[in-house]
Amino acid sequence: MPLMPIKIDSALPAFSTLEKENVFVMADQRASTQDIRPLKIAILNLMPTKEVTETQLLRLLSNTPLQIDISLFRISGHVSKTTPKEYLKRFYRSSKAIYGEKFDGMIITGAPVEQLPFEEVDYWDEICRLMDYVKKNVFCTLYICWGAMAGLYHLYGIRKDVVQKKFSGIYYSKNVAPTDPLLRGFDDFFPVPTSRYTKIDTERILKEKNLVLLAQSPETGLTIAKSVDDRSVFMTGHLEYDTETLANEYFRDKKKGLRADIPVNYFTGNDPTKPVYSTWRSTAHLFYTNWLNYYVYQNTPYRLGDIN
Repeated sequence: MPLMPIKIDSALPAFSTLEKENVFVMADQRASTQDIRPLKIAILNLMPTKEVTETQLLRLLSNTPLQIDISLFRISGHVSKTTPKEYLKRFYRSSKAIYGEKFDGMIITGAPVEQLPFEEVDYWDEICRLMDYVKKNVFCTLYICWGAMAGLYHLYGIRKDVVQKKFSGIYYSKNVAPTDPLLRGFDDFFPVPTSRYTKIDTERILKEKNLVLLAQSPETGLTIAKSVDDRSVFMTGHLEYDTETLANEYFRDKKKGLRADIPVNYFTGNDPTKPVYSTWRSTAHLFYTNWLNYYVYQNTPYRLGDIN
């Protein structure tokens, strides 16, 4: 079966980047001539490096025989310090525009605010309102890293724990639900790029009757959980990370004079002067393909208005 594209604005920097990688992307003009109902996927991008994060996610969402219509959103009222206003105005819509719309799927990314109590995040009220809205108006929502912890806290009252030493590197997680469609094709243990100061004890997931534990790490705690109705997926790692992402974070922190331990299971020979090789790329593509196919496409109503 030929691969179908993700549909994005041809002026978005990710468009030319992905084209050069032979990733099948389609501009609005061509997509409008196809007689097919694409999946509507919203990405609420909370990361400071929005262009990097959107490219990473779009690369993974493209690996499917489905046509996907992507909408990029930012938190309304929050002023970005790292992304130009012109860029946000051109390619992103305010989160307020989500209300009144329905989507087959949504991704809520991580954010560099994990060490703050949730209630001290300046957009906490807006993110809570949004999470309440998507429960009934998005067929399946994927929460990533801080987004996952925020979702588990707001929707289920599950708290996070702040750790003194940052988890940084490639940590192996155990697949505890190999028959679940989300983990179809996964190895018994699989690598997950991780970069955070927090963790969630898996016992808290197991005690919540409305959640299912899918994967866990002996070092970093919860890796993947889902709601029993399959409408929410929580991933605490960063499978979308590029090969060099953790290296860039490490050298950035060293340059700032911050404590920065060498990311585990990452640099060749644990030596930051040596190359890095991805060990998680196939896992990342499989995860996003499974999510789109089994948790969104196979079950979402044909008419978006029927989502409830």
